[in-house]
Amino acid sequence: MSDILIKLAAVLEARKAAAPDSSYVAGLYAKGLDAILKKIGEEATETVVAAKNGDKGQIVYETADLWFHCLVMLAHQGLSPNDVLAELARREGLSGLEEKASRGKS
Repeated sequence: MSDILIKLAAVLEARKAAAPDSSYVAGLYAKGLDAILKKIGEEATETVVAAKNGDKGQIVYETADLWFHCLVMLAHQGLSPNDVLAELARREGLSGLEEKASRGKS
């Protein structure tokens, strides 16, 4: 399942060196972190609306957009999907309450 994430991460990494007008992602990188984060916010809202409406196809579509833009943000920050997968693996078997308590007070 993570093969597509690895392939996509490689493409996103390559887009860092591309001219801003050559691809959507290269243009997004050129606009900077705030533009990337704004897209994540927009996609998160669209995902919430899709879930609220209960249209499974739209939920999948919007979640894919959200994940995609999160992957762009990770790459922009020098991180990869493997960093997130490693964190999820670390949490495996931990109850959500235990995991939250391990973070300390926020």
